[in-house]
Amino acid sequence: MEKIAIIDLGSNSARLVIAEILDGGYFTVIDELKEPVRLAQDMEIDGFLRPLRMAQTIKTLRTFRTLYESHKVDKVFAYATAAVRRAKNQKAFVDEVQTACGIKLTVISQEEEATFVYQGVINSMDIPKGLIVDIGGGSVKMIYYNRRVMIAQDTLPFGAVTLTEKFSNYVHPEERALAIENYVTEHLVKLPWLKEIDPETQLIGVGGSIRNLGKISRRLKKYPLDMAHNYRVPFDEFDTIYDTIKPLDIDKTSRIKGLSSARADIFPAALSVIASIKNFRYDSAKFGELIISGAGLREGAMFRYAAPSVAEKPISDILGHSIYTWIHHFNMNAAHAEHVFELSMQLFRQLKVLHKLPRPYVKVLRVASMLHDIGSSFKFYDHHKHSMYIILNSNLYGIPQKDLVLAAIVAGLHSKDGLENLDISRFASMLTEEDLDAVRKLGVIVRIAECFDRSCGGLITGLSCDVLGDSVIMKTKTLGDVTLEIKDATEATPEFRKAFHKNLEIL
Repeated sequence: MEKIAIIDLGSNSARLVIAEILDGGYFTVIDELKEPVRLAQDMEIDGFLRPLRMAQTIKTLRTFRTLYESHKVDKVFAYATAAVRRAKNQKAFVDEVQTACGIKLTVISQEEEATFVYQGVINSMDIPKGLIVDIGGGSVKMIYYNRRVMIAQDTLPFGAVTLTEKFSNYVHPEERALAIENYVTEHLVKLPWLKEIDPETQLIGVGGSIRNLGKISRRLKKYPLDMAHNYRVPFDEFDTIYDTIKPLDIDKTSRIKGLSSARADIFPAALSVIASIKNFRYDSAKFGELIISGAGLREGAMFRYAAPSVAEKPISDILGHSIYTWIHHFNMNAAHAEHVFELSMQLFRQLKVLHKLPRPYVKVLRVASMLHDIGSSFKFYDHHKHSMYIILNSNLYGIPQKDLVLAAIVAGLHSKDGLENLDISRFASMLTEEDLDAVRKLGVIVRIAECFDRSCGGLITGLSCDVLGDSVIMKTKTLGDVTLEIKDATEATPEFRKAFHKNLEIL
């Protein structure tokens, strides 16, 4: 199995990601390391990388090399972005890294960097129209796409580190924040395409400061999932956080729960950038929230390597690609997973008159039915509970976080256990009574569908359901002896009666 290492040398941090490349265009991250290097620090003075910063970076890259060599990676891709790109001593630094670390740095252009970020986002988020804002230490990348096609991109010549330094002469934090907002707005006005974005465009945030914002938000509301990707911060909540942090000095800012101590000094500047973009006067668009992407440049590079076709066209089925990544990673029975999903969909359609669930629940059903057995890779006994845990922590792409929670619960219900036997109390703030009713019904559907492929032979090819009074007559189309399948499915009749308030007869 091939392994690759991706090094992302930014203006504030250096990151290493090690990934296994799976057959079929899939990949999984198996290790990572992040170190603050502050490479852009003091560059505003004369445009040169400072010796101390270069030495710290080289030390970090040596550590990276030790780690990725221990994994016996096959290829290393090392990308340097804004700080090195703008540095007057760029060549000397790149040569020194090659000599001291044996790592060949590729200094990518603004356009190449934007493309990597775009491909990381577009192949991991099911958002057809977006304005991506990637706040780095030395630059802010802005990428607009519509119908999953990149329309425009620009890189603003400042980031959280350089803005913090540029406006360090302001004594009062609130005055500094306002000055940064005005400065950013002056640059936004110079982007002619920005005012013309589609009114349905959604704002997507990328970068360490954005992820830190999400972590603070989750801490404040005691959110039950610690997951950055696809987390949403409403702008009224952002305003509360920003207004709280704006007046604080660095000592008080560093005490904020959820904020990395290595980022505390530059975090207020990053918030000011977000505020400027939020308050900018667009012709038609108005953003109500910031959607956080946990995928960016590094994920874009991994997608490009594992599935080269994404360079021409994004992945069309994001959720499906993510599901199959896990199926391949855990060496699951793909044919069985697909058949259980197909039978689940037949049941969903046949029983619609009873469950009355809208189309969006199909995503929930798809994840739960295809990954219902994933917990068996840990242990067969109680595998439904292990499946629930794995799905909850899978960070699947292309599905909202709430739907991921629902899918995990549905997978947990595909055995005989009811909701009372699953630990879902911590999700109470996320779930409505309608959601609980839906997962009970979907759980029964997945359970029956799994029973209908009990022998994993695809013997039951189809079914039809007739609702007659207080009963549902379920007729199966078969290819052979399905005694085992019918017997197992019949054991689900008590749960069926509880969920659908009907008796079930299977023929």
